[in-house]
Amino acid sequence: MPAWRLLLRRTARRIWFRSVVFSLLAVLLAVAARYLAPWLPEHFEGNIGQDSVGGILQILASSMLAVTTFSLTAMVSAYSSATTLATPRATQLLIQDPTSQNALSTFLGAFLFSIVGIIALSTGFYGDRGRVILFVGTLAVVALIVFTLLRWIAHLTAFGRMSDVIDRVERAAVESVREWREAPYLGGQPAVAVPEGAWPVCGERTGYVTHVDMGALQRIAAQHGLRLHVAVLPGTLVHPQRPLLRAEGQADDEARDVLAAAFTVERHRSFDHDPRLGLVTLAEIGSRALSAAVNDAGTAIEVIDAQHRVFRAVLARPDAASDAAACDRVFVPLPAIADLLEDAFRPLARDGTGAIEVSIRLQKTLAALAQAAPDQAGAIDAMARQAFDRASAAFASDADRQALAQATQGRFLQ
Repeated sequence: MPAWRLLLRRTARRIWFRSVVFSLLAVLLAVAARYLAPWLPEHFEGNIGQDSVGGILQILASSMLAVTTFSLTAMVSAYSSATTLATPRATQLLIQDPTSQNALSTFLGAFLFSIVGIIALSTGFYGDRGRVILFVGTLAVVALIVFTLLRWIAHLTAFGRMSDVIDRVERAAVESVREWREAPYLGGQPAVAVPEGAWPVCGERTGYVTHVDMGALQRIAAQHGLRLHVAVLPGTLVHPQRPLLRAEGQADDEARDVLAAAFTVERHRSFDHDPRLGLVTLAEIGSRALSAAVNDAGTAIEVIDAQHRVFRAVLARPDAASDAAACDRVFVPLPAIADLLEDAFRPLARDGTGAIEVSIRLQKTLAALAQAAPDQAGAIDAMARQAFDRASAAFASDADRQALAQATQGRFLQ
């Protein structure tokens, strides 16, 4: 994905973006009533109760301000609840929720529509036919408000709850994994051994890589005859001493700066193009549920089930030699399955040692994944063995140890 397209995609998700668009449309609707008036037949003048439009707009102006404030309060409360009960990493998904953004934008737009309409009426901006069109537009706005309000009330019953947060994180993780499956090498070539003479390109910022502009890397590589070996993937923590890539060939300082600028480094990780963040976030939710203060094994089991579904998408990735060779001068590594397993299951194996039901579900999940991907069974079994050893050492009851051994079918018994 080019950098400009990623910027446009993120901007469209901002909570202010829809509010601005809806507000502009509302103002345009209020103003357009005057200029559409000449298209209305003359016999419509004074026949449709347009004299009541001023009172309706007064009611909208007073009520929409209160509803907008209530909606914003409910959204902030949901963000706070998700941060406290789940994990702060999940709040960015709640902030990007389209239903809540549409509700807030609709109520704010209706408020501005009514304010502009009241001001225009008080100045005599509309003629008789213009007031008819404003009346019809007001009825349409009222219908939109009722529909949005009913949908918003239904949405609030689940918005920000634990199950809702887990589902959102799972969907974000699966979407990121599917994008990775479609382009496992980001449009480049599979990684190869880096020659000793390759020189490093480092950035100036400390933070997480959130995007790699493969098109820019390919253009610079083609212009200067370079071969580029990407060293960091989205989600990797970098600093000025860590190489972003290593290059074969000769290039001037300007080309080096352009190569470094192709890597977007930000303070916080993003779910876009970062499959590991979804796994890490789910694991954080499960770990918090297993803490002594919460002690919610059921939520941890739901997280393990979500991790299972995400890993089904991970292990189903195509074993492609390259991504259609779009960037034939850029070589990109794949994330190791062992690292993904540690992101997803090691925190749960560590914090779930005192709950037999969590340990059993974890073993069954890993066994199912090993059966689904025999070529990755070694890494999956290693994680299962690690979880088994942790749990066996923590259980004081022989019955719990026997139940765990039965769940693993005795595979890890000495």
